[in-house]
Amino acid sequence: QVQLVESGGGLVQPGGSLRLSCAVSGSIFSRNDMAWYRQAPGKERELVARITSLGNTNYAGSVKGRFTISRDNAKNTVYLQMNSLKPEDTAVYYCCYPLTWSWGQGTQVTVSS
Repeated sequence: QVQLVESGGGLVQPGGSLRLSCAVSGSIFSRNDMAWYRQAPGKERELVARITSLGNTNYAGSVKGRFTISRDNAKNTVYLQMNSLKPEDTAVYYCCYPLTWSWGQGTQVTVSS
């Protein structure tokens, strides 16, 4: 059974930065894609970024150039570096293991002055 544990959310001012982490256990982490999703109040969950086992990445248009997804296979951890944050980035962010559609518990990110 795959387990995902996110950390790193919080309150930040517009223009600030945060780094989310997701520790994964119970899977062959290095061989599989990982992803970050987010869900804002009243909206559907949406893909933010995805990284393949080879390190290839893709991003939602709204975060491209501001967010960076990366992975450390030695630590079974995936990261989301978020820069130049905007109020519209406010959401609960979820780590996802797409192979089995397993999800973390979510971490709140609030961008507000």
